[in-house]
Amino acid sequence: MSAVPTRGALARAAGPVLDRVQTEVRGSAVAVLLADPQARVVDIRYGERSFGREVASLGVLPGVRLGEDDVGVNAIGTPLETRRSLLLRGAEHALPAFHGFTCFGHPIVHPGTRRVAGVLDFAVPVSRDERLAPALVRHLVTEIESRLRTDAAEAQQRLLAAFQSAARRRDRRVLVVGHGLVLATQPALDLLAPADHAAVQACIEDGGENARITLTSGQPVRLSWAPVDGTEGTMVDLVAETQSRARAAVPVRWPLLVAGEPGTGKTTVAREAAGEDAAVLDGVETVRVGEADWAEQASRLLDGDGPAVIVENVQLLSGRLAALVAARARTSKRNLVLTSAPGEPHPPITACCGERRELAPLRVRRHEIPRLAQRMLSEECAAWFTPESLRVLAAQPWPGNLAELRRVVRAVAELRSAGDVVPADLPPSHRDGSALASPFDRAEREVIVAAIAAAGGNKLEAARALGISRSTLYNRLKALRIR
Repeated sequence: MSAVPTRGALARAAGPVLDRVQTEVRGSAVAVLLADPQARVVDIRYGERSFGREVASLGVLPGVRLGEDDVGVNAIGTPLETRRSLLLRGAEHALPAFHGFTCFGHPIVHPGTRRVAGVLDFAVPVSRDERLAPALVRHLVTEIESRLRTDAAEAQQRLLAAFQSAARRRDRRVLVVGHGLVLATQPALDLLAPADHAAVQACIEDGGENARITLTSGQPVRLSWAPVDGTEGTMVDLVAETQSRARAAVPVRWPLLVAGEPGTGKTTVAREAAGEDAAVLDGVETVRVGEADWAEQASRLLDGDGPAVIVENVQLLSGRLAALVAARARTSKRNLVLTSAPGEPHPPITACCGERRELAPLRVRRHEIPRLAQRMLSEECAAWFTPESLRVLAAQPWPGNLAELRRVVRAVAELRSAGDVVPADLPPSHRDGSALASPFDRAEREVIVAAIAAAGGNKLEAARALGISRSTLYNRLKALRIR
């Protein structure tokens, strides 16, 4: 169960409407549920307490998520998916626990952005006549949407007033970011490229109050931000930091272990440390050539003189080969770089290394994605990503990390060699930027990925460690796009 915004635009617009409805249905077995775009219940109103306790006993409480991926077809998650109203009677619900109810859900569309802002769901016992429910709910949704329009206009006025106050100091680099609205002082515009706007947005969405990023120009900046009262907007201050002079390279403490998920750039880091003339061995090759031949080749390389040696995928080595590499590493005259998946590859390998570098997955440094994507595209063609395209890319989970990002960029370059790259130009698999827009979703994804990694890829063991059923885990894998 997640915390839900109780003071956001949806809650502000729907609150007075729900207050009136609660008075009008008093004494009746009726429940009215308000859910946000992530299918999380924001508010529930009951006509009578006993019916409220019955609904609550099923776990339907503020903060619970009722998406299709969580509980199957239902009157909240399904209208969010289809953008259409839905009436479900008894057994038409996918979850047997809901078979005792008739529910009518209708999406709430924000008049300004035309995005689905939430769902209003009307629930009654399955034995009750529900013929008036669709007309009533549609009327209530129309009223909520009207209040959203008014609230949006007032919020924009508050955002504008906050920006004008901040912009009085002409040298201040400040942005005000709201839904469909970005205001910036000239010094901020002079500093930021389109890709940088998407990076700033990613920092805000990741939470916290400050961050440091490097802009596409190479300029490091410090960001600090705070919400603008009475709005869903944020004011961001940018402070350009002095670029430090190039320092002498810090000597590597050999052997060097580089660890990270597939696609995080382990080979690139290893090459930078070892040099382009380094000899390369790969743990994968033990399957093809056999352990004896691989051990002979490793011994020959590490016992001799010459350039550095890179041993890739040491986590795939058997215990005997890992001990061999560790023993040779201690006496070898050649510099040695080892690459590995996250975690401890083998105790002898870990013990022999003088330095270890962990490469963070792309999903936990989303603010870097816009700059990386734009740079990769510039290497392929003369096109450039629009800010909206960069926002969509930054919201992806990127299980394949930099390698996956490179494949997506190349696919874009094949389609459009010049001009603007809009979201429709992205591969279909990477066009939806809303799937992991919520910090709660991203946090949940990290927990599940870590549990699966700790279980060695065994999803049943991961489910047990998380305290959930295997079917629930598979539903979350699908919803969070974990492959």
